[in-house]
Amino acid sequence: MTLSSKWRALAFLGVAMLAPIFSAAQKPPARAATCDVCHGPNGNSVLKDIPSIAGQPKVFIENQLVLIREGMRDIPQMKGVLDNVPDTELTELATYYSSLKIAKPTAQKQAALHDKGETLSKEMRCGICHLPTYVGRDQMPRLAGQREDYMLYTMRAMKANQVVGRDPNMITSLYGIADEDLRAISHYLSRLSN
Repeated sequence: MTLSSKWRALAFLGVAMLAPIFSAAQKPPARAATCDVCHGPNGNSVLKDIPSIAGQPKVFIENQLVLIREGMRDIPQMKGVLDNVPDTELTELATYYSSLKIAKPTAQKQAALHDKGETLSKEMRCGICHLPTYVGRDQMPRLAGQREDYMLYTMRAMKANQVVGRDPNMITSLYGIADEDLRAISHYLSRLSN
């Protein structure tokens, strides 16, 4: 084999290895149809208290799927849905949903509530973990553009220490925060479209 034919072979091998990554982002995995029933078309939820998963960080999605599958995070609606699903399929789902765009917020913002939420989010330093644009990273979820009702529901549960399989730092961060402040934060973050 000549040097140039070795390079061609290596280049082909490299493209062949990357092909599943690109195809997973373009074509939904078979199991995505099940996810879309609750999490909405292309991972953009239209159901109350159900999160959008489009645009979430891949590692975050993978972690949550494993926690749910292993029973370490209890979500009654997902009981049995991930039983015996192999890690490869969970990674495929995470790759797919992380590649999708979160829908632009459609609800009108309430100026005073929005401004209060922006101020509180900065004062509470939410951007340290979730990034200043609130798009999340690694195991930290995206907050920008998430459903307002879901964020409020989740923050209330965290504040009350009624969550399992979640970051304990959030329980500490939300301790003692007034409910009207949680409303303002969720209103503000849900209206971000970056």
